Amino acid sequence: MTQPPLPLDGLLAGQRVLVCVGGGIAAYKAAELVRRLRDAGAGVRVVMTEHAQQFVGTATFQAVSGQPVRTSLWDAAAEAAMGHLELAAWAQRVVVAPATADLIARLAHGFANDLVSTLYLATEARVAIAPAMNHRMWRHPATRANVETLRARGVQVIGPDDGPLAEGESGPGRLREPEWIVRELAG
Repeated sequence: MTQPPLPLDGLLAGQRVLVCVGGGIAAYKAAELVRRLRDAGAGVRVVMTEHAQQFVGTATFQAVSGQPVRTSLWDAAAEAAMGHLELAAWAQRVVVAPATADLIARLAHGFANDLVSTLYLATEARVAIAPAMNHRMWRHPATRANVETLRARGVQVIGPDDGPLAEGESGPGRLREPEWIVRELAG
C-alpha cells in the first residue's frame, strides 16, 4: 500500500486501545503501531505473548506507550486485583498485531491459555486482528476457516498485505503498515 496522508491527529482521540502483540517477526512493527495510535490521540496499553518477547522486548513497548507492559496471566501483583479483567474492561478497542496463525486459531477456538487469549474472551470491546504470517500459512484452509469464524463473531480483520515477507518470499501475509491499521481502526 502507499503511504497514507498524514497527520493521524485526532482520529482516535480519547479512545482506550489495548494492543496485543503476537509472536511473529512483524512484532517489531507493533512498536510503530503503538506510536501511531498515540499520535492519533488514543491511550494505549500493551500486552505481549511469550513468543512476542522473543522478537521485541517489553522496554520498547513501555517506552512508546508510556505504560507498564503485561506479559503473563500469572503476574502475581496484577492478578491479585484480577488484572486481566481490569484490562479487558479498560479497553474500548483491542487490536491483535501481529496476529499469527497460532494466535488466530486460539482466538477462534476460545482457548484461554495465556493473557492475550484470556483478554479476548473477557473483553466486550471491539476487536480487530492484523494478520501476519507466511503466505502459505495465510492461504491454508485451517487459517482461512479460523479467520472466517472470527469475522462471523464481529472481529475486524485488517490485512494482510501482499508483498515481501521476512523469509525472502513474497505474497499475502505481510502485516499492514501501522498508519493504515490506525486508519482502519478509526474508519
